[in-house]
Amino acid sequence: GYSDPYVKTYLRPDVDKKSKHKTCVKKKTLNPEFNEDFFYEMELSTLATKTLEVTVWDYDIGKYNDFIGGVSLGPGARGEARKHWSDCLRQPDAALERWHTL
Repeated sequence: GYSDPYVKTYLRPDVDKKSKHKTCVKKKTLNPEFNEDFFYEMELSTLATKTLEVTVWDYDIGKYNDFIGGVSLGPGARGEARKHWSDCLRQPDAALERWHTL
């Protein structure tokens, strides 16, 4: 069947969950596109110690939402996720788009 996916992002560590962003739910699709922007204001040196966690969920009315997948970008990441994070830190004023496997 179809999914009702949405995306949540956090900038970890974040004990108060103030960095949480959530997209709108894309109803009845298996191939959603989320063209939404989110911003964090902080010093670049602080950002270098953070990890961006991106998770995808299937929205379900009346029960728990199902985890579909996710990716973490940050200093502890590996492969393309680590390279993407490093590129973002080197080019802080540029928009860098990449595809990541969940």
